[in-house]
Amino acid sequence: MTTDVREQQGPVHAPEFPPGVTWLQGGPLTMAGLRGKPVLIDFWDYTCLNCIRTLPYVKEWHRRYSPLGLAVIGVHAPEFSFARESSNVLRFVREQGIQYPVVLDNDYAIWQAYANRYWPAKYLVDANGYLRAYHHGEGAYRETEELLQALLRETFPQVLLPGLMEPVRDEDRPGAVCYRVTPELYLGYLRGAIGNARGLEPDRPSRYSDPGKHVDGMFYLDGDWLLAGEYLARPAGAQGESRLVVPYMAKDVNLVAHPPTFGGAATLALTQDGRPLAPEDAGEDVAAGAGVATVTVDQPRMYRLVANREIDRHELTLTTTSDGVALYAFTFTSCVMPE
Repeated sequence: MTTDVREQQGPVHAPEFPPGVTWLQGGPLTMAGLRGKPVLIDFWDYTCLNCIRTLPYVKEWHRRYSPLGLAVIGVHAPEFSFARESSNVLRFVREQGIQYPVVLDNDYAIWQAYANRYWPAKYLVDANGYLRAYHHGEGAYRETEELLQALLRETFPQVLLPGLMEPVRDEDRPGAVCYRVTPELYLGYLRGAIGNARGLEPDRPSRYSDPGKHVDGMFYLDGDWLLAGEYLARPAGAQGESRLVVPYMAKDVNLVAHPPTFGGAATLALTQDGRPLAPEDAGEDVAAGAGVATVTVDQPRMYRLVANREIDRHELTLTTTSDGVALYAFTFTSCVMPE
């Protein structure tokens, strides 16, 4: 549901962009300079699954409505330290064909000015610079587009508007069901739920032993790992294989990962429920077949690992001998359109 700001607080001016922020493309801009245009501000992170799923709508709204007077601005607020690097964000922007202005909010100055707490989050500003509505998270695409059109009609009464866009995915249509799944699972010790009860050695290489009993919502280590605050990495000079086990309930599984910082790519082998991940259940970033399933980590980004045919409980195991590969977080999804 998109929230009407005026019903909660009355007229509120949209905060100005702080001085000193870096515009990746299309700037610098100011809210004062955008007066006379409705504005859509989208807070996002390029590794965030929910942001990635929302992106096709934001891109299409820009394509449809920027010629009619709408200004779209993407505010990139990094969830992980490597997402502060402009080269990583710019690569994603170019790969995804994002055309609207993007500002890097590495110090969360814009985030704090809007009192934001979510990825993604959208704020609608009218032509007079007042906040009119906001929406946190995925969904409410039709409702948000209706509000965008209403602001354009309010500003430009003679504007000719297209029909509302069709849902990008079946699960975005009315009637879709989203089941409760394993929550996002961070892999560093600051926010991670580590299932190994003994032998934890933060910020130093250590050998771990899988306790054997696993519960949903936690991860389990076996072999040589370095457990850092934000991530889990296979240390240089590790011996044998390093394994990570994740019990989960979901349809799809995604992983934010970073290749070795000293260069080259890393390889992760995937098994599910004790068998190589089946091609029919493999995510788009996995090469599966002939009794093996692997993902190549060659860029710092989110990787789509699993796309199960059905929603169910499983146990996913990642095995690697690639020194330096760093793993940050798993995300799980479960929205489907009933047959």
